[in-house]
Formats: sequence, C-alpha cells, structure tokens
Amino acid sequence: MTAPIEIDSRQKALILLREDAKKIEQLIAVQLANLTLPKCPLYEEVLDTQMFGLSREIDFAVRVGLIHREDGQQILHELEQKLADLYTILLEG
Repeated sequence: MTAPIEIDSRQKALILLREDAKKIEQLIAVQLANLTLPKCPLYEEVLDTQMFGLSREIDFAVRVGLIHREDGQQILHELEQKLADLYTILLEG
C-alpha cells in the first residue's frame, strides 16, 4: 500500500512538471502567433534550453521515485509534438 504522503508528493511533482511544460507551451504559442517573423535562432536556443531543462527535471523526478517514467515521457511527447507542429508550419510558410 502507498502512504498518503507518498501519493501527495507524486501528485505535487506531476503538477509542477506540468506547470513547467505549460510555460514551454506558451513559448511555442507565442512563436505560432507571430509566424510572420523570420525564424529566430535566439528563440530556438531558448526553447531548446527549456526542453532540456524539463527533461532533466523529469529524469530527476523519475530517479527519486516521484513519478513513473511513462508519465514523464508523456509530458515530453506532448511538447515534442507541439514543437513538430510548429516546425512544420514554419517550413510550409
């Protein structure tokens, strides 16, 4: 049986990771809203750094047992899909 404190910590970890993922989604949304601007290397660098940071956060949370690896992979997969959509739109435009 899982202790209530353990469940609470897992829920908090998932909430915090999803909040961080939401911030990255907002960066993607800003870029999508401004598609008339040329591709910005600085923007891409910031986004790559944010994605790397989130992947490290998720890795840490998995390693200490706060979340399941599948939950972390799902968060990253959703963001990677949004990034793929952004790059598809940029390449077509």
